[in-house]
Amino acid sequence: MATSGNPVRVAIIGAGMSGLCMGIKLQDAGIEDFTIFEKAGEVGGTWRDNTYPGLTCDIPSRYYSYSFRPNPDWSHMLPPGPEIQRYFCRVADERGLRSHIRFGTDVTAADYRDGRWWLTTDTGVEAFDVLVTATGVLRVPRYPVIAGLDTFAGPMFHSARWDHSVSLPDKRIGIIGTGSTGVQITSELGGNVKQLKVFQRSAQWICPWPNPTVSERTKAALRRWPWLNTVGYRFWGGFVRSLFGVAPVRPGWQRSLYQAQCRWNLRLSVRDKALKAKLTPRDQPMCKRMIFAGHYYRAVQQPGVEIVTDAIDHVEPRGVVTADGVLHELDLLVLATGFDARAYVRPLAVTGDGGRRLDEVWADGPLAYRSVAVPGFPNMFMLMGPHSPIGNNSLVPIAEDQAGYVMWWIDQLRAGRIRSAAPTEAATKAYNEDMKAAMPQTVWTTGCRSWYLGGDGLPELFPWAPDHYTELLRAPRVTDFDVQTV
Repeated sequence: MATSGNPVRVAIIGAGMSGLCMGIKLQDAGIEDFTIFEKAGEVGGTWRDNTYPGLTCDIPSRYYSYSFRPNPDWSHMLPPGPEIQRYFCRVADERGLRSHIRFGTDVTAADYRDGRWWLTTDTGVEAFDVLVTATGVLRVPRYPVIAGLDTFAGPMFHSARWDHSVSLPDKRIGIIGTGSTGVQITSELGGNVKQLKVFQRSAQWICPWPNPTVSERTKAALRRWPWLNTVGYRFWGGFVRSLFGVAPVRPGWQRSLYQAQCRWNLRLSVRDKALKAKLTPRDQPMCKRMIFAGHYYRAVQQPGVEIVTDAIDHVEPRGVVTADGVLHELDLLVLATGFDARAYVRPLAVTGDGGRRLDEVWADGPLAYRSVAVPGFPNMFMLMGPHSPIGNNSLVPIAEDQAGYVMWWIDQLRAGRIRSAAPTEAATKAYNEDMKAAMPQTVWTTGCRSWYLGGDGLPELFPWAPDHYTELLRAPRVTDFDVQTV
């Protein structure tokens, strides 16, 4: 562990999966002068905020773990949300990260001047040498614009703000939204509540994905022989990257296999022709976010469950009124309407070199150099920034790759080789043009409407396989940066 060199003070915004990863990378490099700012009262990010019924990750648990901290105690092949949250809390405790975290502290502004980043919080202003934003991808809930929504008389909340004080079995429940969250909630509640109405704007393709439990014998073996965890990580990592990592981004057998699975799943699972018609999407499988669910179709065929395809006209105190004039009386309304996928660091006000504001730079849509840096913002790095490969890989290894890339630049600062670095406009433009040119081969551009699409109609995703992204971040190309030396 290297400990020598110039002192470097690092600010990390966000104590979710990415922020914790960055803190651990700094510790491993012998850097203890870092602060993680977290506006909530606990670590975990997405897995802290989302607690809705049925919450499960759609990445195999062995691969939704830090490569340096396997968890032999996962209960299922796909990890339940509460277990993921406990895992990140445990990692924070084991690594002593809590002493570096300022909970309940919201960073409202970050300004670069005099070669340092000055962060404004409700407790004052502090200076740091490096700024790392780890604010997550799906963080800011998106609320639908529906006439009369605020007049509903019963409980109503966003899926990311679940109110567990509200009982469910005795309720007539309405769910607005059929994305991944809506599918998981429906799968959990269908047949287990008095009535469930799913308000579907567009149907989704569902890939059948079993989620078996992990036996106690397997857990014991993983604890006794830790190397088995590494085998599991590599196996499932290779499986995800070579199959689902490739399928969306280029034509081939992987895409054909996934699409066939989705179509046959619907064909074999739903017998009623009218219901099947409601559940049949118009777009290609994978054009929208991939959805893995083992029993969604079974849930929507339970007594008391109804798929409503008529558009919502307005909401009144008694329930939802659809365009056909029907009042759907409800006791509880759940908004499974997703997140602002373009928020990134915002609403944080970031001002770079020469007074350049990030909001102005991103006026036509968020962009970055290799997802991690922006021209004109020296020594600022983003984890899960624009065009990260979140559509076809586990977010955990993405965070590890990005944090490793950031550490390379921090090591240059600590060694005294540079004073600051930011990508050039030319390199950033060339990188984004390359992505734009590669985008038509992806399934995301085949004609659907999804939260993947930016203002220009193109997906804000990485258009190549995950392994290519790892290669891009393996060795920084210094000539792509404006570097200031000491």
